[in-house]
Amino acid sequence: MEQRHLGRSGLRVSRLGLGTMTWGKDTDADEAASQLVAFVDLGGTLVDTADVYSDGEAERILGGILGDLVPRDAVVLATKAVARRDDGPFGGGASRGALLSALDGSLRRLGVDHIDLWQLHAWDDRVPLEETLSAVDFAVRAGKARYVGVSNYSGWQLATAATLSRSDTAPIVSNQVEYSLLERGIEREVAPAAAYHGIGLLPWAPLGRGVLTGKYRTSTPADSRGASPHLAPYVEHHRTDRAARIVQAVVTAADGLATSPLSVALAWVRDRPGVVAPIVGARDTGQLLGSLLSEELTLPSAIRAALDDVSNIELGYPELPLD
Repeated sequence: MEQRHLGRSGLRVSRLGLGTMTWGKDTDADEAASQLVAFVDLGGTLVDTADVYSDGEAERILGGILGDLVPRDAVVLATKAVARRDDGPFGGGASRGALLSALDGSLRRLGVDHIDLWQLHAWDDRVPLEETLSAVDFAVRAGKARYVGVSNYSGWQLATAATLSRSDTAPIVSNQVEYSLLERGIEREVAPAAAYHGIGLLPWAPLGRGVLTGKYRTSTPADSRGASPHLAPYVEHHRTDRAARIVQAVVTAADGLATSPLSVALAWVRDRPGVVAPIVGARDTGQLLGSLLSEELTLPSAIRAALDDVSNIELGYPELPLD
């Protein structure tokens, strides 16, 4: 699998990442182990989790696999903090105390002494940004985190954090955001801000929360996320008339290329400007291997242009200059 630098940093990651949001809930420990072994065997390195995924169980499962079935140094280990874990005084948020408590918890559950990419899961407007950045800088200086990223930051949030971190603390190297043919909103301000500051984009939900696979065109499969009580609203977000038109274009392209809609959708977002590695999740190893097949596909320019057109979002002032 091709390796790419994360923004302007020296950190190199596989151009597809393995997501673990369903580990411990829809994916058990044995299946998770099978996924990770297959991913690493095919050259994957970036593995993304978070302290709140399945109430910490995703990190515990991942920690149980590392060093046993998969060497710790074979992966770039990424996790997140900020989201609310419990009601205690340090149970969430981006304060110094909450962040360092979250980091210690992640290290304990993962069974490691450092995180390769520690990410702020969301912006916290109740805490001064300087305090938040001082905490992640402390973590880097203490050797508990090697690189720092953010997630779900808007354009102005990313630019502000990048400016402060560049001058005083450990630099921000990535922003993990939703990005797919069905969700191109980051192209307005987030992607330009990331490009200006040399920050790599890590798209989550690159398959439009599963809708771009085409599985929901006529019905909701019983074994799909769309049929899951806790994930149905997540999928429903992208089941719109606009999405249906885009999905049909993806299916048509896949038929013409003798490949799957999944591979077409992943190849499109993987090669967008500024994108380093889409994060893909899977219920089982078969699904994951289907995603990894996209590595063999580079979209012809005509098909890419057609997909750009059908999924295009309108840009205007102030994203575009005045006439």
